[in-house]
Amino acid sequence: MLKSVYIILILLAVVAVFNSFISDNLELKIPKGFPAPVYNFKNNQLSTTIFELGRKLFYDPILSKDSTISCASCHQPFAAFAHIDHALSHGINGKIGTRNVPALQNLIWNKTFMWDGGVTNLENQPLNPITHPAEMNETLAGVITKLQSSRQYQSGFKNAYNDTIISSAKILKALAQFTGLLISANSKYDRFAAGKEKFSEAEKNGLGLFNSKCANCHPAPLFTDNSYRNNGVAPDTFLNDIGRGKITQLASDDYTFKVPGLRNVELTFPYMHDGRYKRLRDVIEHYATPGKYNSNADKSLRKIGHLTDKEKKDIIAFLLTLTDKDFVTDKKFTDPHN
Repeated sequence: MLKSVYIILILLAVVAVFNSFISDNLELKIPKGFPAPVYNFKNNQLSTTIFELGRKLFYDPILSKDSTISCASCHQPFAAFAHIDHALSHGINGKIGTRNVPALQNLIWNKTFMWDGGVTNLENQPLNPITHPAEMNETLAGVITKLQSSRQYQSGFKNAYNDTIISSAKILKALAQFTGLLISANSKYDRFAAGKEKFSEAEKNGLGLFNSKCANCHPAPLFTDNSYRNNGVAPDTFLNDIGRGKITQLASDDYTFKVPGLRNVELTFPYMHDGRYKRLRDVIEHYATPGKYNSNADKSLRKIGHLTDKEKKDIIAFLLTLTDKDFVTDKKFTDPHN
């Protein structure tokens, strides 16, 4: 009897610690030096139960037509929520998408989403992969029908929203709470900037080179200016992806793509919108060879110029300091189904 009581007390303690862990980390904490976010949860009040519902939905293949592909199928935590080692996105029935999977991190500072900026609100972003025929190939109506038939989700939505109505707005707000709190801001670079850690000589040199040659497009602290630029690579003639030009219908935007944030760049390979480069050094080699840029390359790339082998290595040494191990191993972002 005493043993049973002891076990129950331990279980209750574990639950209490777990709930406290979530609650203590759920509030929106803007990292020091970061700008005010674009999406601030003003109209989507943060709640542990809503966050947990969004987390569960993110990892559940029920969002896809045949219940085989989840958001996490392409956005893997250990890869800073990118799709490691796959050049292009993968969907149901073995279908292949047309673009590399971007990392999901620091999304609340984005005004637009996707490589072409075709989505302008964090809450609407999941609509693209859910309805894309080469990704989840589902409809929101289909998702709602499946969720309504699940007792587990009936209970989950009631706990989160205090009623049993399952709607598209609630689904998207719950996902926005989970993805919006995927904030990465505790890399070696951040600790160095705060005076809490030292850089090696190579990392210091790399930081200097980065600031003079790369920061025009990738300024700290987000390491992106969220603009759309032609990065100088030759267009893939098979994909024939014109990027933002398809959205704006402006010839000047043809073959321009969103400048990605470089936090955790060590983990988010392959690189570029079409995943053509597998290694960081391939990317650096591209930018360090201006003679190979396409004719419409963004003019700011000319600032980079030719780099020596040592300079290339030093820049990579700095880029590796942007890896945030705490972020990619944070238990509150892991699969709750496991």
